Order: sequence, then C-alpha cells, then structure tokens
Amino acid sequence: MNTIETRSTALPISPINDQRQPKMTKKLGNTTYDVFVHFSKTSKETMTDKVMRLIRNEINSKQI
Repeated sequence: MNTIETRSTALPISPINDQRQPKMTKKLGNTTYDVFVHFSKTSKETMTDKVMRLIRNEINSKQI
C-alpha cells in the first residue's frame, strides 16, 4: 500500500498579488509536488458551496 506524506505551510509570496500564498507539499514515491493555493477575489461561491457542488456533481456522475 502506498502512503502519502502531506505537509502544509504558508510560505512564498504570490507573484500575482504580493500576499502570502498557502503551500501544500505532497510526496508520492520519489516525486515531491508543491501545490500553491489561491482563491479568486471575484468569486461569488463560498468554499462550502463549492465543496457541496463538487460532491453533488460526483454523486450525479455515479448514478446510472
């Protein structure tokens, strides 16, 4: 069974908006992935709304 190591930090400053940008590091095998997180300032959808929409879409795609 493969394991995924996850480490979250708020590190670099975004070149786009000069603010601290959250970073998540995942190591899969010998490869390390740095994932930077950003949120749209113009979005009208909350994080909860987005997660619920993703869950509903996933459920609907599984139904036959």
